[in-house]
Amino acid sequence: MNSIRRVPSRMKTKMTETNLGAERDHFDKKQLSSISKAINSNEAPVKEKHARRIIMGTYREKGAFTFWSYALGIPLSSNAIVSWKFCHVLHKVLRDGHHNSLQDCMRHHGNIVEMGQLWGNLHDRHGQLVALYCKLLCTKMEFHMKHSEIRPNLEVTDEVLERVAGTDVNNVFQLTVKVFDYLDAELRLAETVIRQLNTSIAISTTTSGQCRLSPLIQVIQDCSHLYHFTVKLLFKLHACLPADTLQGHRDRFHDQFHSLKTFFNKARDMQYFKRLIQIPKLPESPPNFLHAASLAKHARPVVVIPSEDEPEQLEDDDDDDDDPEPLINVSDVTMPSMMVPQFDKFDQTFGPSNDRDIQIENLQQDLGKLRADLERVKGEAQRYITQLKSQINSLETELEEQRVQKQRALVENEQLRMELEATRRRNAEHEIVQATFGEAETRAQATEQRYTKLKEKHTELVSSHAELLRKSADTVKILSATHQTREEVERTKQQLAFEVDRIKLDADMKLEEQKFEMKKLKRDFEEKRAEVEHVKGTLQRTEKVGEQLTSSMLALQAEKERLMRSASEKEAELSSLSQAAQLQQSSLQQERDRSTRELGELQGKLQEKSRREVQLQQKLLEEQFSLLQGTVSEAEYIIQDAVAKLDDPLHIRCTSSPDYLVSRAEATLGSIDNVKKGHSDYLTNMGDAGGLLRALTNFSHLAADTIINGSATAHLAPTDHADRLTENCRGCATQSLQFLKDLKSKASLQRADPASIRIVVEKIMKLGEELRPKGMDVRQDELGDLVDKEMAATSAAIEKAVSRIDEMMNQARMDTSGVKLEVNERILYSCTDLMKAIHLLVLTSTDLQKEIVEGGRGAATIKEFYARNSRWTEGLISASKAVGWGATQMVESADKVVLHTGKYEELIVCSHEIAASTAQLVASSKVKADRNSTKLTALQQASRHVNEMAANVVASTKTGQEHLEDKDTMDFSGMSLIKLKMEEMESQVKVLELENQLGNERLRLGELRKKHYNIAGVPAADLPEGNGLDPSLAPVAPSSPKSSKPSVMRKPDLAQKPNLLPKNMFR
Repeated sequence: MNSIRRVPSRMKTKMTETNLGAERDHFDKKQLSSISKAINSNEAPVKEKHARRIIMGTYREKGAFTFWSYALGIPLSSNAIVSWKFCHVLHKVLRDGHHNSLQDCMRHHGNIVEMGQLWGNLHDRHGQLVALYCKLLCTKMEFHMKHSEIRPNLEVTDEVLERVAGTDVNNVFQLTVKVFDYLDAELRLAETVIRQLNTSIAISTTTSGQCRLSPLIQVIQDCSHLYHFTVKLLFKLHACLPADTLQGHRDRFHDQFHSLKTFFNKARDMQYFKRLIQIPKLPESPPNFLHAASLAKHARPVVVIPSEDEPEQLEDDDDDDDDPEPLINVSDVTMPSMMVPQFDKFDQTFGPSNDRDIQIENLQQDLGKLRADLERVKGEAQRYITQLKSQINSLETELEEQRVQKQRALVENEQLRMELEATRRRNAEHEIVQATFGEAETRAQATEQRYTKLKEKHTELVSSHAELLRKSADTVKILSATHQTREEVERTKQQLAFEVDRIKLDADMKLEEQKFEMKKLKRDFEEKRAEVEHVKGTLQRTEKVGEQLTSSMLALQAEKERLMRSASEKEAELSSLSQAAQLQQSSLQQERDRSTRELGELQGKLQEKSRREVQLQQKLLEEQFSLLQGTVSEAEYIIQDAVAKLDDPLHIRCTSSPDYLVSRAEATLGSIDNVKKGHSDYLTNMGDAGGLLRALTNFSHLAADTIINGSATAHLAPTDHADRLTENCRGCATQSLQFLKDLKSKASLQRADPASIRIVVEKIMKLGEELRPKGMDVRQDELGDLVDKEMAATSAAIEKAVSRIDEMMNQARMDTSGVKLEVNERILYSCTDLMKAIHLLVLTSTDLQKEIVEGGRGAATIKEFYARNSRWTEGLISASKAVGWGATQMVESADKVVLHTGKYEELIVCSHEIAASTAQLVASSKVKADRNSTKLTALQQASRHVNEMAANVVASTKTGQEHLEDKDTMDFSGMSLIKLKMEEMESQVKVLELENQLGNERLRLGELRKKHYNIAGVPAADLPEGNGLDPSLAPVAPSSPKSSKPSVMRKPDLAQKPNLLPKNMFR
């Protein structure tokens, strides 16, 4: 009995394990299917249902482990579309997936960085987008890993943001910078997508355009939150730090505000976003962070996503994935024997099994129709609910705007009320002061009158005292009485004075006490009235919000009751329809029999027609394949003919330029893409080979052209490049013939792939770019504009240098005096004269260039003339850059010499460099000028004047150096013979060391100049003697080495370093 009881438990455990394993397999299968359908090479947006299944999978397994386990097997480096869709799905997983998905994605941070670097190095439109998207995702993951309280969907309250920022101003400052970087990455991706969409044929209604635009929905959601974060953090920073410190933050925010507003406006006008997202409107101007009350005017932008269900498309591959799997496998469970009698009773009641099955089938069909109607009604109800929700959201937005406007009005009203109260207070105080002043004046008059009376009495007493003195002969009694009277008068006088002072002090104290009491009473009154107003406003707002919520709840309750009544009506209709279906069962049976007979006849006709269509389809496929074979044979003949020319002795005289070879290779790469697309289209529909035939024809001619031009370019290339170029041309022909051979056979048609041809053609294009002459990074049609820009920039640099020298002159006059002031003035005057001479030289050179262009362009435009004479134009650009750079360096050197932080040798070297640069500019202009031109003579005179001014700068510098240097007198009188000999040996050692250093510096100078000419594109054989200096420039810029290159004379980068070309290179 015990063994019998244990059997069900083991069976239950086994069934549970089996069900769990099957459920896990089903989950993995669904995830793999959704990932493969969401991330593919089709240039179409990711379907929402696939992304939703992937996100639900992260919540089921509480992480993104399964997603990454399948995503790592996707060939992301082979197709930019696949990488773009992968980034889109990963963005959705980070935003809407489980919170543990961030840690799982962070483990693969390096893979995302490598993918971004890979596509960033490729010149591909989608590749650039993928690189920017990868950078955005890395920035997003790093930000949310550091600030884990902010979820990746950025939906946090202001309290959470305050808690993350903290009270330390340094943390707030760093968090603001991180949010700025985050928003920059979002905006950079959005601007690049919209810019590429505007420059391409794709629009927002095509699948290719929607493929690029679909990730911008998540970007819009992120940007709205990040904009709110920046506003909050900047207001908090301005409350803690001075405004000047945050000037950079305000400028950066203004740039981001205008970029974000432009992006939102463009996205709002696109048809694609109108049904998917409601984009908020930003204010016309950015917030004023210098005014704290502006924070009340800020409204948080709200992005609304309508909850519309995506229409499910009936696709064959989706049918298998959408079928639900039963939770328990009941196929093997046998029915108990006691169920047999029940089936017999059912048969007796409802008739034979065939009729019952037909009835059940009819009822199921009717039930299916009714269910479809019910689903349609439910869908309409859901749409109504969605519309009501959107209306509620819009009303809430309007309510929020009304609240903001009300808050603004309250703030303005409060400010006006405060100003009015202050005015009233000042008037009342003024009246009180006037009244107090009047009382004090009255008291002073009364006191003055009393004092006058006392003074009169005192006068009388003095006169009586005088009379008593004259009556000295009177008795002693009268004299003592007189003395007593005088003492009493004095005491009375003192008492009266003391009483006057005390009365004044009491009046002042009472006045102050009254003022203090009045202020205290007014302050208490204002506080009480403000509290009453605040309570009234809060009560009114609460009542209004309660009324609005009550009305909204009543409307929603009414809508809910209406929907419930509609559902009950539909259920009643369903029951009536079921009864009607039972009544019509007999008539439908007769109609079914007749339909069955007609269906049999139609099926016979359909089978015959299908056989005919199959035969015609087979014939069409054979004809298309025969056309493909003929086209492939012709393409093989064209490429074989091109390969034969590689060994043809007559072809050795043919030459070609690397530029033309690169253009042919680029065209070939485009044709390879067309061939690949045509091949995939043909494999999809083998009844239409038109696209593949056209692509093969174009490819064969372009590939043959690339092979022939590659061989012709190799005839002028160096040996190493020529061998590699010829070898790659043969490899291109071999790979092309192999690809065409695979296309000729049905067995190998599926595996034919032109990827190997692309690799070889890219190598040919890379060799062509290496063989291009240096300095070709500027397009030919931009040379004319670049000449004018460089000449204008040179003139501006010289004018700026003159103004800066004047400032240094004024500063030197204030800071120095005596010999130093005289030396500084002499040096700065000579530098000013040199700058004026250079400015005159640039103007004269510009006039001569205009004369040359007008005389030599003929019917062509100015840009075409510059493009036709590109080497001469590059010489002018190089010379003008050198002049501007030299002027800037001279000003910096002069500034350091005046401030005694630089060396006089730096100024001398700068003078030499400027003279050499102006000589190069003269040589560049002289090449194409008429020898009898008056402007050429003026240019030569200006050049000689520049040389004289440069010599004056050198002379002034050396003279000033001699005046300021203190030379110690050499007194060797007290030294012995041995001491003198030791000093002589030490001096010889120093001389040898300096000579050795001098030789090394000369060698280094020579190598630097050789490298300079190498980078500038001048062959080593064309370099003149003297370490690369032009002999014509020797008097001005001698080849004497500089003992040590000062740090101020650091050369600019190669992108801005002037190219000093020899005179014979301008022809």
